[in-house]
Formats: sequence, C-alpha cells, structure tokens
Amino acid sequence: MPARDRICYAAFGAFLEYGYEGTSTLKIATRAKVSKRELYAHFRNKHEIFSAGVAARARRMSQSLDLPQAKDRPSLAATLLAFGRSFLREVTQPEVTAVIRLVVADASRSSELAETFYKIGREPPRLALASFFEWAREANLVAGADSERMAGQYFSLLMGDLQMQLMLRVADPPSEAEIERRARAATAALMSLYPAE
Repeated sequence: MPARDRICYAAFGAFLEYGYEGTSTLKIATRAKVSKRELYAHFRNKHEIFSAGVAARARRMSQSLDLPQAKDRPSLAATLLAFGRSFLREVTQPEVTAVIRLVVADASRSSELAETFYKIGREPPRLALASFFEWAREANLVAGADSERMAGQYFSLLMGDLQMQLMLRVADPPSEAEIERRARAATAALMSLYPAE
C-alpha cells in the first residue's frame, strides 16, 4: 500500500480510537510506519489528512452520482431506485457511521472538521440529486416543488431515522433486502408526491 494511503488509513484508525483532537501527527506517523518527515511530504497537517480520507470515501460514493437523464417516468423511477440502493449501501457502512460519530463528537471543538465532512462527504449526493430533479422538472417528468426540496424529501424518505439509529448503535446496518425495500418505498413515495405535469 502506498505511503499516502497508509497514512490515511492509520489516521482514521487513530481518529476513531482517540478522537480528532486526541490524535497527533506523531501518532498517525507511528501507526502508518512512516517518519513525520514522510507524513509532511504528503500532507501539510492533520486536517488535510482528514479531508483526504473523507474525499476518498466521497469518490466511492460519486460512482452513484452520475445520474443518467430519464426519458420517461419509468426510467426516472429506475434511476432513483438505483441511486437509492447505492446511496444506502455506502452511507450505512460501519466505517461511515464511525466517521459521522467522530465528526459529531469533535464538532464543538473543530467546526472546520464538520464543515469539511459536510462539503466533501454530504453535499455532493444532495447536489447531484437536486440537479437530476431539476432536469426532470424541465423535462416535465415531475411537477411541483423546487429540486432542492425534492432531493431533501427523497433522502428523508430513504433514510428516515436510520442514520441516528446506527450512530446510537440501536440498529445494525441494513441487509440487502432492507436496502431494496427502503429504496423502493422512497422511490414510490416520491413518484406519488410529484406526478408528471
């Protein structure tokens, strides 16, 4: 594994164990089995390491963000269903939940951490879905609320309070059957809320 990847991997292990503030660059370098000089050759500071780790996760999620333009209502529903499945699989993974716990725990001490996580990890899926809905509105495949509101409603329908349950450890990550059920229910509900013009 390249040194840069080892550093990110070691950093997230340390962040999850000691918290963001409790993790020093020395601790990260020791875990990654690199010198501090090598660590600083790849990253300027701890925040940059965190940002790189979140960005790597976001790149994995971005595979589901290239939403093809729908030509009719059935293809609109099919795209939403595929997006819902992919999004749920990614955001309910234990390591994602652990990172969210870390960000929430350290948000009062480091608003920069929360802003980075939101900008790199949370905003791209929302913007991609809003853009998709904007296109669907212009194509008269849906009518009604603005695209940002539609995106927000879809995520609410898809997730419910699942993220909170996972963070509190009162639920396990959903099975493939549960992911399918949630994606289908959210898609059907949104399609019902916003019929074609």
